[in-house]
Formats: sequence, structure tokens, C-alpha cells
Amino acid sequence: MSDLSAILALPAFLMLLSVLIPADWANAKARQIRQLITGIAGTQFVMAFVIMAFYVVQMTLNTNIQPFNSVIQSSGTHLIFYDGISGLMFALVSFIGWVICRFSVRYLDGEAAQGTYFRWTGFTVGAVSFMAISGNLLLFVLAWIMASLGLHHLLVFYKNRPAAQRAAWTKFTVSRIGDAALAAALILIYVEFQTLNFSEIFAAISSQADQISPQVIWAGWFLVFGAIAKSAQFPFHIWLPQTMETPTPVSALMHAGIVNAGGYLIIRTSPLVSLTPTALTTLAIVGAFTACFAALIMLTQTSVKKSLTYSTIAQMGFMMLQCGLGAFSAAMLHILAHSLYKAHAFLSSGSVLEQNQAIKIIGEKRELHQVSWSKLGMLSVVVVCMFLLISSLFGINPTTKPGGILLGFVLCLALISWIGQSLQSASRQLFIRTSVTGVLLCFAYCIGFLSVDKIVAPSLPTVQTSTITWLIASVVLFGFGGMFMLTKIVVSPTNFKWLNIFYVHASNGFYIEPWLRHKFGTLAKE
Repeated sequence: MSDLSAILALPAFLMLLSVLIPADWANAKARQIRQLITGIAGTQFVMAFVIMAFYVVQMTLNTNIQPFNSVIQSSGTHLIFYDGISGLMFALVSFIGWVICRFSVRYLDGEAAQGTYFRWTGFTVGAVSFMAISGNLLLFVLAWIMASLGLHHLLVFYKNRPAAQRAAWTKFTVSRIGDAALAAALILIYVEFQTLNFSEIFAAISSQADQISPQVIWAGWFLVFGAIAKSAQFPFHIWLPQTMETPTPVSALMHAGIVNAGGYLIIRTSPLVSLTPTALTTLAIVGAFTACFAALIMLTQTSVKKSLTYSTIAQMGFMMLQCGLGAFSAAMLHILAHSLYKAHAFLSSGSVLEQNQAIKIIGEKRELHQVSWSKLGMLSVVVVCMFLLISSLFGINPTTKPGGILLGFVLCLALISWIGQSLQSASRQLFIRTSVTGVLLCFAYCIGFLSVDKIVAPSLPTVQTSTITWLIASVVLFGFGGMFMLTKIVVSPTNFKWLNIFYVHASNGFYIEPWLRHKFGTLAKE
């Protein structure tokens, strides 16, 4: 298996080497370059899928299957660390990277710098892929930095767009802050364990669980801080809404892949980070605030891409909340689902206006009725009870899986809104079809959660659910529930003056972002 795992790194390594191709030659041979990068990305996806399927089959037949490494014998460095976590992430990155390369072929057809674009896209996808399967923290950090540098070159692809340049340099500055935190964690971890190999660090932690040194505690704090900076958490989110001037495939790669790196960092290092419960609690609070803050702003945006951007910030906040609650399996499922959804959302953003126009025409032909609050309340009770019943059928215990249940209740809010819209149409057939789909989605969620948990659980620590954990989860549930109620008040016949004022403030990001952009922009210039 170690030889097989070494082969996994080959396509990623080849994509990293693509950056060595001279820019002028790449642009002159754009067709060959794009075929080469797309072919390597496709090959990596097939390999990742086949090996992941083999790993899952082995896990099913043998519950004691162990992670495997590819070791550089001369230095003892673990090049690859393949387990359920890295396998899922590698398969996800490989698939999204291949899809984006395929989409970019037609999207950038005719661009003078198309060859340059593909060499940097290949470099970025290769770096993220290598980060997913790295067996050594130093290699992980190097891949982390290379992915950031590759994304920077993609963000400044259009040299004649000042807004794109400003956004790229703001992001560059924020990323270096996260890099510094990660470098500090790396030094502390090496001082404590005398190794940077993940398998050896985790083995040392399990044997010394009762002896937590100050170095380990500080390392946990630095890892959390690095994840907050990388995954666009407040106040480090300000660069993401500015990146509207980049090519759409770059937005898809950024929102569906790279911005998830912070969450993956916490999940990958969860045996170490979980030794610092205060840091995890802080992460949960920051994630909860970011999720609610960004979701409010998202509801007021009129631009499709900007709305998707704030949706990403909110989703990253929710994912960090799950990590902070110790619900690492739910966070992993969140990464998988959000990445696939956001890649599709950005790559299909050009047709959103046409779809909305079609919906508007259908709406004009069909009379819509206002759903009463009593019906909405009854619907909410039915949907929540249905979800709890289905989750209990699968043996999901809310007291032991707070993160999974939290994500499930957010799914319930989405279903309530969706089924409520079908009630407005007064069409019994549409209501039945929507309700049946909602039930199937609940089943799909439970199956997905249990499947991901089965794959990644052997590599994750057990985090005790505390009172503060439930308090934070409850606050978030009330927050999202309040925003759901707010959307219903907006469409009600009653006009609230305070709501109009609130809308103006929210649409402008509560005026926090201009000040933060000025501060980070000044730092970027320096």
C-alpha cells in the first residue's frame, strides 16, 4: 500500500512542475498546455476515486484497517499519510480540480494569456492535492503556502482591473498572517514531539494524553488562529467579497476548494487541537458569529456572485462552529457538500438570471397565496419531528452528535422554506412532490453523515460535549431561526420602517468592511 500511496502524489507533483513552463511558451502553446493540465487532473481524479473505493471496501471487510504512509527513507519523512480523512479530501479536490479545468477550456477560449492561466491552475490544484495527502506537517505547510501563492497569481490574471489587483493583495496580506500562525505552531510541535510526521505526532499524543505541555496548548491556539485567517472568518473575511473581478472558474476553485483549507487543517490536526478545549470554544464562537453576520449580509445582496460569496463566508463560519463543537465528522460532511454545491453554483452562475426570469414568468401565470403563520408553525413542527424520527431510525443520538444534529436542523430550516413556497402555489401536486423530496433529503443526509462518520471516525478524537457546547449550538439555532423568520416578515404585507433601515445597514456590511479593508490595504502596501 505504501508504493500505491506514493503513486498518488505523482499527478500532483507533475501539476506543481507546470509552473516551470515559461509563460510566453505556455501562451503560444495554449491548446497543448490546457490538454496536458486537464489530462493530468483527470488522471488524478480516477486514481483518487479508485483508491478511495478500495480503501472503503477494505474498511468494510476489516474494521481494523490502518492508515498507510509513503516514507522517504533517507530522512524518515512521511511523504503521504492516507486515511479516511485525507482520502475523502483528496478525492474531492481531484474531482473539483478536473471539473474546473474542463470548464476553463471553453470559458477562457481565445484569451491571450490562456496558457499562463492553466499553468497556475495546475500549480494551485497540485498544491491543494498535495496538502490533502501530506504525511508531514512541514510538507503540509509548504503545500498550504504554495496553494495561496498559486491562487494569488490567478486572482491577478486580469492585469488591467484595479479592483482585482487590490483584492489579490489584500488576500495576500491576510494569508501571510495565517502562514505566520501555522509556522509558529509547526515550531512548537517539533520542539515538543521531535517529529513533524502526522502518524508519529498522533501516536505520541495518544500515549501522553494526560501530560499536556504549554507548547501543545500554544500550538493548538496557533493552529486555530491560522484556520480562522485561512477560511475567511471575521475579521479576516474582507478580501473574499472583493474577488468579483476574477474569472468564474477561479471563483469556483477558491470557494469550493481553497477556502476549505482552514477547516481541513482543524480536522486533520484534531487529535492535537482537541487538547486545547478553550481554543476550540473560541473557534466555535468566532464561527457562530461569522455565520450569522455573513448570512444577514447575504440576504440583502442583489449581485449573484456577491450573494454566493457571503454564502461561502457563512458556510465557512458554520463549518468552524462544527469543528469548535468537536463535531469533526459533521464538519467533513459539510466540506464535501458545500464544495460540490459551491462549485456548481459558480460554474452555473451565468444561467441564474435566465432561471430567475423563467421562475418569474411561471409565478405570474400562477397566483401565489400568503402562507399564514399558523400553517408555517405546523409545517415547522412536522419537518423537525420528521427529521428527528428519521435520524433516530438510523441510530443518531442528538446528545452524542450535537454537530450532526445542528447541521440537520439547518437542513430542516431549508426544507421548511422550500415546502412553504410550494404551499404558496396552492398546488397539491407540487406540495406532495416537494414533501416527498424533503423526506428523501432527510434520509440522504442521515446516510451521508453516517457514511462519512464511518470513514473518518477512526482518525478522530472523542470530544466531550460540555454545557458551553450546547449553549453555543442553541444560540446559533436561534440565530438562524431568527433570520428565517426575518425572510418571512419581509414578504408579508406589513411594512416595518425598522426593517428598511436594517436592510440598508446589512446591505453595506454594517460599515465594518470598509474600515477593515482600509487597514489591511494599508498593510498590504507596506
